[in-house]
Amino acid sequence: MGERATLTLELPDEAATLALGRALARALLATGPAQAVLLSGGLGAGKTTLVRALAPALPGGGQARVSSPSFNIMNLYPTDPQTAHFDLYRLEGLGPDDTLLEYLHDPGLLVVVEWAQYLDRAHWPAEHLLLRWPEDAAVRTVVLTAAGKKAKETLHALAIDYGAPDPQTRPQE
Repeated sequence: MGERATLTLELPDEAATLALGRALARALLATGPAQAVLLSGGLGAGKTTLVRALAPALPGGGQARVSSPSFNIMNLYPTDPQTAHFDLYRLEGLGPDDTLLEYLHDPGLLVVVEWAQYLDRAHWPAEHLLLRWPEDAAVRTVVLTAAGKKAKETLHALAIDYGAPDPQTRPQE
């Protein structure tokens, strides 16, 4: 078993969430897209807001019109690499289809999944960065957890760019 790196950040307002999305884009560009970004949190946590800043900050992202793909499940954005943005809210309790699994594990895409908690962990890509918005926090926070070497590099680059402390390493569950 490997280790996971974690980092907890306060996101007191929408501007902080947008800044994190832009910083995440820079970190992904620095380390490469061969990983998925999984977003987990309740309604209004900031998942789509983060993606609204992430996609346009990537090369070619100026043409991206980010919206929650809750009714069509996936949006593709003309970024480099291309971004596949999923919203699994409507799939709660359902298994993923083959097309979804193909996209999730396509190393040529940047895969961003909202409502990742509705996807069985057995289907999560081995290389992923999980952003989880706890619902019971007194102050709005996001907990970032990196699984895999590339994701840990991304989390470290993000921490440096964002001015956050070094991620803490803990045994993988």
